[in-house]
Amino acid sequence: MKIAYTANAKATGGRDGRATSDDGLLDVALATPKALGGAGGATNPEQLFAAGYSACFIGALKFVGNRDKIAVPAGVEVATSVGIGPRDDGEGFGLAVTLTVTLPGVDAAVAQDLVARAHRVCPYSHATKGNITVETRIA
Repeated sequence: MKIAYTANAKATGGRDGRATSDDGLLDVALATPKALGGAGGATNPEQLFAAGYSACFIGALKFVGNRDKIAVPAGVEVATSVGIGPRDDGEGFGLAVTLTVTLPGVDAAVAQDLVARAHRVCPYSHATKGNITVETRIA
Protein backbone atom coordinates (compact mmCIF):
# COMPACT_ATOMS: atom_id res chain seq x y z
CA MET A 1 0.00 0.00 0.00
CA LYS A 2 1.30 3.43 -0.92
CA ILE A 3 0.58 5.87 1.94
CA ALA A 4 -1.03 9.08 0.61
CA TYR A 5 -1.49 10.84 3.96
CA THR A 6 -0.56 10.22 7.57
CA ALA A 7 -2.47 11.70 10.50
CA ASN A 8 -0.61 12.15 13.78
CA ALA A 9 -2.31 12.53 17.13
CA LYS A 10 -1.54 11.73 20.73
CA ALA A 11 -3.45 11.33 23.94
CA THR A 12 -2.32 12.04 27.46
CA GLY A 13 -4.12 10.93 30.60
CA GLY A 14 -6.14 8.21 28.87
CA ARG A 15 -9.92 8.51 29.13
CA ASP A 16 -9.56 11.46 31.50
CA GLY A 17 -6.99 13.49 29.64
CA ARG A 18 -6.56 15.27 26.36
CA ALA A 19 -6.16 14.37 22.67
CA THR A 20 -4.26 16.57 20.23
CA SER A 21 -3.05 16.42 16.66
CA ASP A 22 0.45 17.42 15.65
CA ASP A 23 -0.88 20.34 13.58
CA GLY A 24 -2.90 21.73 16.50
CA LEU A 25 -6.24 21.49 14.69
CA LEU A 26 -7.52 18.81 17.06
CA ASP A 27 -7.33 19.61 20.76
CA VAL A 28 -10.03 18.08 22.91
CA ALA A 29 -10.49 17.27 26.57
CA LEU A 30 -11.38 13.66 27.28
CA ALA A 31 -13.55 12.24 30.03
CA THR A 32 -14.88 8.82 30.87
CA PRO A 33 -18.64 8.79 30.20
CA LYS A 34 -20.97 8.56 33.18
CA ALA A 35 -22.28 5.24 31.84
CA LEU A 36 -18.79 3.81 32.34
CA GLY A 37 -18.41 5.23 35.84
CA GLY A 38 -16.76 8.52 34.92
CA ALA A 39 -17.66 12.14 35.42
CA GLY A 40 -18.60 12.81 31.78
CA GLY A 41 -18.53 16.42 30.65
CA ALA A 42 -16.03 15.98 27.79
CA THR A 43 -15.71 13.86 24.68
CA ASN A 44 -14.54 10.25 24.79
CA PRO A 45 -12.76 7.84 22.44
CA GLU A 46 -16.02 6.26 21.26
CA GLN A 47 -17.39 9.65 20.17
CA LEU A 48 -14.17 10.42 18.31
CA PHE A 49 -14.32 7.03 16.58
CA ALA A 50 -17.98 7.58 15.67
CA ALA A 51 -17.28 11.02 14.21
CA GLY A 52 -14.31 9.76 12.20
CA TYR A 53 -16.20 6.74 10.87
CA SER A 54 -19.18 8.95 9.89
CA ALA A 55 -17.01 11.39 7.94
CA CYS A 56 -14.97 8.64 6.32
CA PHE A 57 -18.08 6.70 5.28
CA ILE A 58 -19.52 9.78 3.57
CA GLY A 59 -16.23 10.05 1.70
CA ALA A 60 -16.61 6.41 0.63
CA LEU A 61 -20.20 7.04 -0.50
CA LYS A 62 -19.04 9.98 -2.62
CA PHE A 63 -16.10 8.02 -4.03
CA VAL A 64 -18.31 5.10 -5.07
CA GLY A 65 -21.03 7.44 -6.37
CA ASN A 66 -18.54 9.30 -8.53
CA ARG A 67 -16.85 6.11 -9.72
CA ASP A 68 -20.10 4.27 -10.49
CA LYS A 69 -22.12 7.27 -11.76
CA ILE A 70 -24.59 7.24 -8.84
CA ALA A 71 -25.74 10.67 -7.68
CA VAL A 72 -25.02 11.18 -3.98
CA PRO A 73 -27.22 14.00 -2.67
CA ALA A 74 -25.67 17.03 -0.96
CA GLY A 75 -27.78 16.23 2.12
CA VAL A 76 -26.18 12.82 2.71
CA GLU A 77 -25.72 12.04 6.42
CA VAL A 78 -24.17 9.18 8.32
CA ALA A 79 -25.05 8.84 12.00
CA THR A 80 -22.70 6.41 13.69
CA SER A 81 -23.34 4.72 17.02
CA VAL A 82 -20.39 3.11 18.77
CA GLY A 83 -21.21 0.84 21.67
CA ILE A 84 -18.64 -0.44 24.15
CA GLY A 85 -18.93 -3.27 26.62
CA PRO A 86 -17.24 -6.33 28.04
CA ARG A 87 -16.45 -9.05 25.53
CA ASP A 88 -18.31 -12.36 25.86
CA ASP A 89 -14.98 -14.22 26.18
CA GLY A 90 -13.97 -12.13 29.20
CA GLU A 91 -10.94 -10.71 27.38
CA GLY A 92 -11.42 -6.99 27.95
CA PHE A 93 -13.81 -4.80 26.05
CA GLY A 94 -15.24 -4.73 22.53
CA LEU A 95 -17.03 -2.33 20.24
CA ALA A 96 -20.16 -2.59 18.11
CA VAL A 97 -20.96 -0.05 15.40
CA THR A 98 -24.17 0.95 13.62
CA LEU A 99 -23.98 3.24 10.59
CA THR A 100 -27.33 4.85 9.75
CA VAL A 101 -27.16 6.42 6.30
CA THR A 102 -29.58 9.09 5.09
CA LEU A 103 -29.63 9.60 1.32
CA PRO A 104 -32.50 12.02 0.61
CA GLY A 105 -34.30 11.38 -2.67
CA VAL A 106 -32.39 8.17 -3.47
CA ASP A 107 -34.43 5.05 -4.28
CA ALA A 108 -34.22 2.49 -1.45
CA ALA A 109 -32.67 -0.26 -3.61
CA VAL A 110 -30.10 2.15 -5.05
CA ALA A 111 -29.31 3.44 -1.56
CA GLN A 112 -28.82 -0.11 -0.22
CA ASP A 113 -26.49 -0.98 -3.10
CA LEU A 114 -24.51 2.25 -2.71
CA VAL A 115 -24.09 1.71 1.03
CA ALA A 116 -22.92 -1.88 0.47
CA ARG A 117 -20.35 -0.74 -2.09
CA ALA A 118 -19.16 2.10 0.16
CA HIS A 119 -18.78 -0.37 3.04
CA ARG A 120 -16.41 -2.38 0.82
CA VAL A 121 -14.13 0.61 0.10
CA CYS A 122 -14.26 2.63 3.35
CA PRO A 123 -10.92 2.48 5.24
CA TYR A 124 -12.72 2.33 8.61
CA SER A 125 -14.79 -0.60 7.35
CA HIS A 126 -11.59 -2.34 6.23
CA ALA A 127 -9.97 -1.72 9.61
CA THR A 128 -12.91 -3.14 11.55
CA LYS A 129 -13.79 -6.06 9.25
CA GLY A 130 -13.76 -9.30 11.20
CA ASN A 131 -12.88 -7.48 14.43
CA ILE A 132 -16.16 -5.86 15.49
CA THR A 133 -19.79 -6.00 14.46
CA VAL A 134 -20.67 -3.22 11.99
CA GLU A 135 -24.29 -2.89 10.93
CA THR A 136 -25.42 -0.58 8.14
CA ARG A 137 -28.93 0.86 7.96
CA ILE A 138 -30.73 3.12 5.53
CA ALA A 139 -32.79 5.85 7.23
